[in-house]
Amino acid sequence: MTDENQQPASEIPQGQLDPQFFTVVNEYLELTNKHAKEHGLKRISMASMYAAARFNAHAYMAAAGADVAKDRQPFLDYMTKLYRQMLNEHLDGLGHERGVDTGPSELKAEIERLNAQREEQGLPRL
Repeated sequence: MTDENQQPASEIPQGQLDPQFFTVVNEYLELTNKHAKEHGLKRISMASMYAAARFNAHAYMAAAGADVAKDRQPFLDYMTKLYRQMLNEHLDGLGHERGVDTGPSELKAEIERLNAQREEQGLPRL
């Protein structure tokens, strides 16, 4: 799918991801689960991280143009922080879903901040 086939950002409510994003995620997970049956979870986990790093480096370089060297460190910092946040979210969610203690969440302060904002707006807590 190309960027031209995506729903324009102006049509997606603020704070929400394009529904096609989750379609792509689910298709990717189906493929990784299929490969994991043959190759094992550890190998496919490492292959997925390696492929994500390679693809993200490619996407960054394509978007950065002549500023690749100048913006390298901010890009690395951003992607590292983003991955750690995503990993925390999934550990929290899957742990809760499966009834497994995954230890203290690094996102506790962020969740409390969001809950305070939601309460001020009369919305239920997360």
